[in-house]
Amino acid sequence: MARKRTYPKKKKRGFLIVNGRLQYPDIILILLVVALISVQLTKWVLDVDSVQNTEPQTEQDARNNSDKSSFIKVLVPVAQEQQRQHHVFSSITLAQAALESDWGRSELSSKYNNLFGIKSNQANSVLLTTQEYVNGQWITVKARFATYDSWDDSVRAHTQLFLNGTQWDSEHYRSVLEASDYKQAAQALQDKGYATDPGYAQKLISLIEEYNLNRYDSL
Repeated sequence: MARKRTYPKKKKRGFLIVNGRLQYPDIILILLVVALISVQLTKWVLDVDSVQNTEPQTEQDARNNSDKSSFIKVLVPVAQEQQRQHHVFSSITLAQAALESDWGRSELSSKYNNLFGIKSNQANSVLLTTQEYVNGQWITVKARFATYDSWDDSVRAHTQLFLNGTQWDSEHYRSVLEASDYKQAAQALQDKGYATDPGYAQKLISLIEEYNLNRYDSL
């Protein structure tokens, strides 16, 4: 009698399991696909961020962003404009703005656009408290400060102060304009009493060097 031929049973194949066993090659393939997708998504997110970061910063962006680089980026164009026209070093303008306004976060700068603590008795001035160094100690006083429509206007008014001097001396800040570098300009500001802080010049120089602000002096 002829023996009945038998054939091997066909394997029951699923996507990840064959005959109850995990198929590691399939798992590895899935992991590779997931990894590739993750890499592409990460690259896409970074590309989007890069595009957004290259967009021009606005004054309002800087107000809402405490990032110091944003503050600097907003003021560089007008600072360099004033340097071209009147020889006020951009680094000095930027350092003074940062120091006097706490990087645009002070009430005077964020609400009244006065970046440099410029005082005024004009009708639109505002009365605020401030710290001044008198007789070897810091005291709190009230003073009237100028208000401006924008930070750019504040920067231009700052330049005009150097050009026009004070009520008692039209040449008061001439040495700032004639300085050969930012260090001389910073010292001239302190010597002429721009601020009562005895360490004012060194603070400006330290800011300029820490954030490499003197690179903006090369027009």
